[in-house]
Amino acid sequence: MLPVVLSATTFLPANAEQMPVRQRIAFPDVRLEVFGLPWFSEDKPALRRLPLRLKDRFRSPVWDLAQDPSGGRIRFRTDSTTIGLMAENPGFSNMHHMASVGENGFDLYVGRDYVGSAWPDASGKISKEWRVGRERRMRDITLYLPLYKAVAIQELSLDADAQLERPKPYAVPKPIVYYGSSITQGGCASNPGGSCQAILERNLNADFVNLGFSGNGLGEPALAEAICGLDPSCIVLDFWGNPSADQYAAALPVFVKILRQKWPRLPILVTSPFYFPAEETDGGVAREQTAKRLTARGFVEQRRKGGDHRIWYVDGLKMLNREQTAGLVDGVHCNSLGFFYNALGLEAFLRKALK
Repeated sequence: MLPVVLSATTFLPANAEQMPVRQRIAFPDVRLEVFGLPWFSEDKPALRRLPLRLKDRFRSPVWDLAQDPSGGRIRFRTDSTTIGLMAENPGFSNMHHMASVGENGFDLYVGRDYVGSAWPDASGKISKEWRVGRERRMRDITLYLPLYKAVAIQELSLDADAQLERPKPYAVPKPIVYYGSSITQGGCASNPGGSCQAILERNLNADFVNLGFSGNGLGEPALAEAICGLDPSCIVLDFWGNPSADQYAAALPVFVKILRQKWPRLPILVTSPFYFPAEETDGGVAREQTAKRLTARGFVEQRRKGGDHRIWYVDGLKMLNREQTAGLVDGVHCNSLGFFYNALGLEAFLRKALK
């Protein structure tokens, strides 16, 4: 990582008799460690999910979606009783099926506990201060970045005399890399910290990288090659949502072949479709979903029979089934409850893969 000049100053506002003195930490700062954006050191301060040097290898929609920092986190330790954020999200919007906080906003956690969120005003500016405790003691802070909109962070602020340190390492420091569609990207969690991957991060104390691309998780070799530039602990292939059944059957073996050429024994989990209510009423949807489940299961069984015992099939119906459709916001995408179900179903497989 390239060296970063530290900037921590105090200032007195015009109404200093009413407002406390604050310590301002310009972003980036080495003590504000960025996780989930593995190429950040190359392109900082840009908060994106793919590196600029590889831009020409990806289709334009994939590159555009890579500007959304889904899964990105800023982690640090501080004894400050308050934490402030100044950021900008000039392209903010509100999709009809997703809460604005999840799409455009930030979540702040102390340890594994949710504290609150921040979101842009009408001009795209984000200015927020959270109270994180009453007494002065060191706390582990995680700031989750927006799932669906590019954002720029100007600074964080702390109590004037607060300490600021780099975070404790994860128990699983090498990230779990997730590749997939809008469901993987986080559509449609109500909060950034409510995505399936963020829930698993806290449950497993495991770092992660989210390479879900809304409407564009097609299993393209360029994404497999980009993943090969990382150092993961495990890879979860969750891209059944966007390709047709035939496209999925063609893409899955190629994608895994590229990964296996780099990592013959790295754990790989292949998920299949979870339950769509339309499977009961639309024969075409039912056939597509069934075909993808058969493809994923058959492919993994074939690999394991061939000696690849570090690949596992994850039945999507164990991640969200017919009795759990309250976890869907539009019959397809998960709300935060649905992602809780997804994480619950996937966690046992990840624990096995990661030992």
